[in-house]
Amino acid sequence: MTKQKLAVVGNGMAGARCVEEIIKNDSEAFDITIFGSEPHITYNRILLSTVLQGGITFDDLSINDLNWYAKHNIHLFTGETVIKIDALKQIIQTDKEREVSYDKLILATGSVPFFLPVPGADKEGVIAFRTIEDCRKMIECSRHYRKAVVIGGGLLGLEAARGLLNLGMEVSVVHISNYLMERQLDQTASLLLQKELEMQGMNFLLKRETQEIIGNGRAQGVRFKDGTEAEADLVVMAAGIRPNIQLAKDSGIHTNRAITVNDNLETSAANIYAVGECAEHRGIVYGLVTPLYEQGAIAAKHICGIKTQGYQGSVLSTQLKISGVDVFSAGKFIGQDSVKSITAIDEVNGHYKKAVFQDRKLIGAVLFGDTKAGAKLLDLILKHKDISSEEMAVLFQSSSNSAGSLIAEMACSDIICNCNGVTKGSIIEAVQTKELTTIEQVKTCTKASGSCGGCKTAVNELLVYINSDEFDEVIEKKSMCLCTDFTEDEVVHKMQLQNLSSEQEVMTSLGWRNREGCTTCLPALSYYLGKIYPEYENRQKMIFINEKMNAVRQSDELYTVIPQMYGGMTNAEELRKIADTADKYSISQVAVTSEQRIHLMGVKKEDLQGVWADLNMPLSSKGGSYVQNIKTCIGEHICSCNKQQSLQLAVALEKKLDLISTPYRVKIGVSACMHNGAGSTTKDIGIMGMDRGWEMYVGGSSGRNVRAGELLCVASTDDEALKLTCGFIQYYRETANYSERTWQWIERVGLLHIREVLFNQELILQLLHYFERDVSYRKKVMEKVN
Repeated sequence: MTKQKLAVVGNGMAGARCVEEIIKNDSEAFDITIFGSEPHITYNRILLSTVLQGGITFDDLSINDLNWYAKHNIHLFTGETVIKIDALKQIIQTDKEREVSYDKLILATGSVPFFLPVPGADKEGVIAFRTIEDCRKMIECSRHYRKAVVIGGGLLGLEAARGLLNLGMEVSVVHISNYLMERQLDQTASLLLQKELEMQGMNFLLKRETQEIIGNGRAQGVRFKDGTEAEADLVVMAAGIRPNIQLAKDSGIHTNRAITVNDNLETSAANIYAVGECAEHRGIVYGLVTPLYEQGAIAAKHICGIKTQGYQGSVLSTQLKISGVDVFSAGKFIGQDSVKSITAIDEVNGHYKKAVFQDRKLIGAVLFGDTKAGAKLLDLILKHKDISSEEMAVLFQSSSNSAGSLIAEMACSDIICNCNGVTKGSIIEAVQTKELTTIEQVKTCTKASGSCGGCKTAVNELLVYINSDEFDEVIEKKSMCLCTDFTEDEVVHKMQLQNLSSEQEVMTSLGWRNREGCTTCLPALSYYLGKIYPEYENRQKMIFINEKMNAVRQSDELYTVIPQMYGGMTNAEELRKIADTADKYSISQVAVTSEQRIHLMGVKKEDLQGVWADLNMPLSSKGGSYVQNIKTCIGEHICSCNKQQSLQLAVALEKKLDLISTPYRVKIGVSACMHNGAGSTTKDIGIMGMDRGWEMYVGGSSGRNVRAGELLCVASTDDEALKLTCGFIQYYRETANYSERTWQWIERVGLLHIREVLFNQELILQLLHYFERDVSYRKKVMEKVN
């Protein structure tokens, strides 16, 4: 198959992430060419301030080295700028007269620093703070000059100022507003920040508007409109950035403040996308790393032909990266009348915390001095979760414990690094299995703290917690069995990669210690082979010709035939057929089971055809790991509520779930009301009728050790309950290990994570599509094989 040509204009963080996602989605689909105006490979621009502050070196900024480009056959042109796009012919041209055709084009041109349009802005000694070159100029200037003025009291300006202080310069920060970082902080946090930075030696000139840069040839100072002046040998413009959209404008692509894009990140020109700081989505231009990465992921999927819900915008969060100052903000926390807040001020330790609520949902937060709760608060904002009064009360409890109590309380599925989507559990697993000991090692292995660096404190807290006596969250690499050192996931991956299609092939190719296998691995291999190759089916326990001709094999070589009674309901005609058939073929063992089904047991193989023909009704083969027949509540011995709706839902579910195999057998109960007549709360999936719809419980067990199911959600309609049940089962099938029960799986992956998957419209539709495909294909294969 001929590869399509993909061209990327911009080798910054947004463009590089988009390419990474495309390679992840389909590594063979595109021949990729990337142009970058700077003479560097991709580097982390956000960490330039950390270089100035002495925390890292320029070498530490690299994201993808040259080996990465070579490995993926990417044609990289650094120090070369694209100056023209012919959208009709689908050709781009560079300032080195190079022409490249494309099938798909990504514009990731980023932004350019905003220079105040004042006299003297072009003097020597006036620079921006945007690139590696700017950073090097600032370091060189600090070796020869003493005084610096930074114009801009936002995030970028303060980080530049802190870096210049570290370089030994006297620094004044000029800001047009009356308090710092007014877009990211409320006034209380801003004043605390100003006080802390003044103690570090920073000087502030607030409510000042620059009139001109003064000096003969080189900058010597800044004059303000109120007539005052400030001496300066170096002036750093950090008053903002502007989307770099000139190329798009010149090429006839629609722009507003930036290049306008739809939810798929498509521009007005066919086959051209825009991501990052140069893109405007629903009137918003994002300048932080998390939205850039989220946009890149959506654009990559659309380019690869994968359906998505589209980009829906991002919740913004900010973490100030200045040594000795911890500041965090997220969401909406300023200027809304319909909100209420909780604030806490610790004047002794210099801590300030504010949480903003709307209808009991956390929508914004500001932290100063103690930001350990930042990751947890951001997680709550993203999940739009109703928060109880008890939860509100503990939000701002002191987190000064040596091991970090908030980190300890976080679930393994909670996100630590929002930029790269790295969970607490992923970091713990990496630390334990790869013996990581430093933040740098964690970053290299998991990418946590590798983008904006805002989660570095949380990662460090997690490392301290892992190495403390309080830590007991062991996530071990567990091999499939004693025959091999490979985990189940590794075995399945190698089966697919090497096209291994039998138990013996797997054991031979993967070096099983016991070439005969054992009671643990043999059934697991059989299960996974059945998932990978639907035509591979273990026929020892089942005969399936069609829905009216199937049976379960017993241990005594006889068979059990089970008439299917959807919802546990039957009629006189069916009962008469069953009784007559039992008499005719001398079937003496006839049992009514707890699943409300009649089992005809002890049927001889030679009698199967006759039994099937005389019954002439749907049959249920539920031996082994399948969704079992659904238990319902029938009759009025518990209560006299209307059972009809619950029976209809049970019937619909059973017809959907026929023949679906699962990692372990799944039991379902549908109860009409709160009296729980079907024992729904102790089933793998339990559905209980209520006034507001259906309460759905998952992870219950009625075995020797009874477990109550946890409330998954409330489904308002039958259709919603049906979809959520099928989606839950499909996700369980795709991510659980063989023989892992639903409650064990839920404990491992986290109920919150499962909710996030099922309530994501894009993901639930994808799960339902795979569910229908698997059921249909498996039925065809089973009928064909038999």
